[in-house]
Amino acid sequence: MSESVYDKLAQLEITLEPVSAPGALFEMTAQTGKTVFVSGHIARRNGAPWVGKLGQDMGTEEGGLAARAAAIDLIGTLHAALGDLNRVARIVKVMSLVNSAPDYTEQHIVTNGASALLRQVFGDKGRHARSAFGVAQLPMGACVEIELVVEVA
Repeated sequence: MSESVYDKLAQLEITLEPVSAPGALFEMTAQTGKTVFVSGHIARRNGAPWVGKLGQDMGTEEGGLAARAAAIDLIGTLHAALGDLNRVARIVKVMSLVNSAPDYTEQHIVTNGASALLRQVFGDKGRHARSAFGVAQLPMGACVEIELVVEVA
């Protein structure tokens, strides 16, 4: 029998925090058929937005940690929506927005922080298509925002 997603989270010493209500007029998830769309989550550190602009206030390595933090929150939201993360059949798509200085070009490397975690937690089911964009600003000055498209069993 394959290892549970929850066993992998425990091995990584990841605790899923309770999901907070959205701060605007949208739902945290929307499901149609076997596809779940998880709304964008900004990176948080110590419960507050992880603020910064890549290539100006922070470097790529710190951005990767922020992307990983956003992915942990996304997994928590997915757990709240599904009730059981073992229902995930596949992480289909990751979209990453990186708050970037005009000449910053390592958005794809920042996003690896989220992609690597999804692979660690979900194994081959965590392999996904991906887009990573540099943007001029994100809500509350956050450095990274990530959303998911997930197929469920």
